[in-house]
Amino acid sequence: MNARYITTTLPYVNADPHLGHALEFVEADCYARAARLAGDDVFFNIGTDEHGAKIAEKAEEARESPQAYADRYADRFKAFADALDISHDSFIRTTDARHVAAAQEFWKRCAAAGDIYKATYQIKYCVGCELEKTDSELESGRCPLHPNQDIETREEENYYFRFSKYQDALLAHYAADPAFVLPAGRLHEITRFVAGGLKDFSISRRREKLSWGVPVPGDEEHVMYVWFDALVNYVSAIGWPTDATHFAKWWPVIQFAGKDNLRQQAAMWQAMLLSANIPASKQIFIHGFITSGGQKMSKSLGNVVNPLDLVEEYGADAVRYVLLRHVSPFEDSDLTREAIREHYTAHLTNGLGNLVARVMKLAETHLIEPVAQPESMPFSQEYRATIDAFRFNEAMDMIWAKVGALDERITSEKPFAVVKEDEKKGRVMIAELATELYQIGQLLAPFMPTTSDTIKAAVFKNKKPENLFPRLP
Repeated sequence: MNARYITTTLPYVNADPHLGHALEFVEADCYARAARLAGDDVFFNIGTDEHGAKIAEKAEEARESPQAYADRYADRFKAFADALDISHDSFIRTTDARHVAAAQEFWKRCAAAGDIYKATYQIKYCVGCELEKTDSELESGRCPLHPNQDIETREEENYYFRFSKYQDALLAHYAADPAFVLPAGRLHEITRFVAGGLKDFSISRRREKLSWGVPVPGDEEHVMYVWFDALVNYVSAIGWPTDATHFAKWWPVIQFAGKDNLRQQAAMWQAMLLSANIPASKQIFIHGFITSGGQKMSKSLGNVVNPLDLVEEYGADAVRYVLLRHVSPFEDSDLTREAIREHYTAHLTNGLGNLVARVMKLAETHLIEPVAQPESMPFSQEYRATIDAFRFNEAMDMIWAKVGALDERITSEKPFAVVKEDEKKGRVMIAELATELYQIGQLLAPFMPTTSDTIKAAVFKNKKPENLFPRLP
């Protein structure tokens, strides 16, 4: 049995969950569920990133302590994951005592390797990213990810990590493993970034300016920079450094992240692992952004699509369907409320939902008893390979090809007419249809788990279920 450790990035709790979080959660969940169905032993981690300047500022605006603020938002993200039927095994918070202890031990190991030093530097800093920026990363003096925020010039004494020390090692790792970062374009992007020269980055803030963070070991005047602290969750979630057996079972990790996290996950974190003498991540999958009407989602533009509103309107499986089939796994994709409604009506109500109703009405009416429970169908190599390559939309296209073929078979072979003329022959045909429907239900399990269970239960009970995807008013 293979062991697979899968993680998303940890959403920053300075705002409510959005559609980008939903995409990453659902993609990782689909991957985890498919691995379990293939017989793998899976540990699936999600959680929340809760330290840093933005959290302290938001807590002050809300007139509550940073911890109370973080607690409230962590609960929101837990509920968000539940609403999307995310089958996580771990929900780690960076305020957890075990994580704080792991972050401090990680710091000590990097320091012992000679990779942490104190210095005074003047930097250009994007508050939105909570990252230093070079001139080449700015457009007209602004961060392209946060164009409405001024770039700050900061000068202070902080601790720094010797990122520059690991340039050659990172480039060698990228060259040795062409699938380390997917898609290939993102690997090329991070390779160009690292080859262009690495600057050491700040990993602390003075406590007098920011008290909300993990204390730096041996220096009460500093707290850890939020990125250094948060990245350590990938090892603290599986017991590092106290549970060597658990850690050894699961490491290395398969990471899911958005394209705005490429540098942090594929370069900064990997250099930190090298410094702490921990093997690199196994693989990093980078997804794109979701836009709406050709523009970045923004409250001011009125084009924000709230995923929880979608779940309430369409159901969790319908939202999972749209994100996994109609959003590109690798590139930016555009989603509007109108498009979501069209996908729901065309492919779920009139497609899968109608097929289930047709087949199960025939089965309930004409079969004396349910079809024999089909043996667990081995998933095709192509189906499994497509999911392993994070091409979720292509795997769903395979399933919908079977939906279309089964629907066409009913239309062309007319079992509803045959069973009236030759009852025995008609029943054989209908039993075959029910078995094929069951197999479609199996294939849907990683993508639409509740729908999968409903279809399989209907076949076993030989009873037409309630409409899976009711028509919209």
